[in-house]
Amino acid sequence: MSSTQPLTDPVRPARPGDWVDTGFGLADIGHDRFSLRISTDRYTSRDFAERERESIWMKVWQVAGRVDELPEVGDWKVFEIYDQSFILVRGKDDRIRGFVNACRHRGNPLCTGKGNTQRFMCQYHLWSYDLEGKLRGVLRERMLGPIDKDDNSLIPASVDTFAGFIFVNPDPNAEPLADYLGPEVAEMLAPYRLDEMVTVMDVREKLDCNWKVVVDAFSEGYHINGIHPELLKVINIDPSTSRHRFMDEHCVSVAPFEVAGVDTYGPEEQVQGIRELPGTFPTVTAVLPRFEELVDGYRTEGVLEFPEGVTVRTLLQQATRDTLTGQGLDVSGLTDAQMSDNHGWVLFPNFFMTIRAGEATVILALPDPDGDPNRCIWHISSYMWLPPEVRGSFQVEPVRVEEPGSFPYFLALQQDYEQMPRQQRGLRNKGLDHMTLVKEEIVIAHFHAAVDRYLAAAATS
Repeated sequence: MSSTQPLTDPVRPARPGDWVDTGFGLADIGHDRFSLRISTDRYTSRDFAERERESIWMKVWQVAGRVDELPEVGDWKVFEIYDQSFILVRGKDDRIRGFVNACRHRGNPLCTGKGNTQRFMCQYHLWSYDLEGKLRGVLRERMLGPIDKDDNSLIPASVDTFAGFIFVNPDPNAEPLADYLGPEVAEMLAPYRLDEMVTVMDVREKLDCNWKVVVDAFSEGYHINGIHPELLKVINIDPSTSRHRFMDEHCVSVAPFEVAGVDTYGPEEQVQGIRELPGTFPTVTAVLPRFEELVDGYRTEGVLEFPEGVTVRTLLQQATRDTLTGQGLDVSGLTDAQMSDNHGWVLFPNFFMTIRAGEATVILALPDPDGDPNRCIWHISSYMWLPPEVRGSFQVEPVRVEEPGSFPYFLALQQDYEQMPRQQRGLRNKGLDHMTLVKEEIVIAHFHAAVDRYLAAAATS
């Protein structure tokens, strides 16, 4: 019998991650809760895309970048949605602000790209503004007559931050970001310390599909058997164990991680399954040394045997907790299951994230700037918690892909990348007027219900 310490503490206060114990399973969700019939014109119609622009994109909070993109006073970047352009800048008071990217004189854009400055200068007539947006300099001011500088300062935009992300809302009268996200989102994500994670992948490119095709694709695991068969050799897919929590616009889901074949293979084969995980989940590599130590604690004269309550899943969880704690990350607010299980978040309208202890991957889908419903911009980024002394070695610069198909995504992501434009081509068939979802795709149904509510609210306002 191993003398290894118990893997769980029987007396443990409730944590936000314990929501899975009361979350909805598929069997708990009635067929009439959300519509499983989705019209296809919302993916292909220019009229529908224009309605979305005004009803959704000009009204909602959306991710515009990471806080650590603007680390120093005067650091700025431009965020654009359709033809609307905003400057995000860190002020002298360390606060990140946003402004409409247009000079108050004749409307000339002030900035493109990103940079650092102590004053924004319009290159057309040399009017200048400070980091708080106040008009400071006017060419030949004494000859121009009275100019109210307060009244001609840059137009402020709704900007706020959460979990290390910068959010922008084009609506100047937007509700506070905290109200839009709601207290549950903040409470449930806080223990991951997402704001302390470092960007280790940042890729953006145009994609030949509607932005909602991207959201749909990453909101369900029903396609794994068809598109990602390699994953079936590594992980077990059991929809009956999935759990969901629905908020007004947002939701979170989880399918508990389990190595494939635990009912078929013995302990040694199951351990080997964990060793093969880095091929699909690269961050597991850092956890394997501690995992092997824990496994060895259950070997007697070379024979591996796990007592009741100990599995490769629980050992992976303990190894992850030990490794991250040893690196300096406080994971005390996370459950054992959050050491191994990816939680899938959808923050309306276009933010999808898988997150577990120490790492997260985010997919953003933006509408085509010219309003083409058959195209979008997809932006994938990955984040890891790393010890401060090594963060600089892993942090990456953004990649902007100009030639389609030229960026080498890892296998599963490449498969999704190829599938989404394929689906869009099918959706353009005029004889197909709707899609029929299945219950495993309930997150997609919840998302489209939110789309419908925004469109309906705009129609009655």
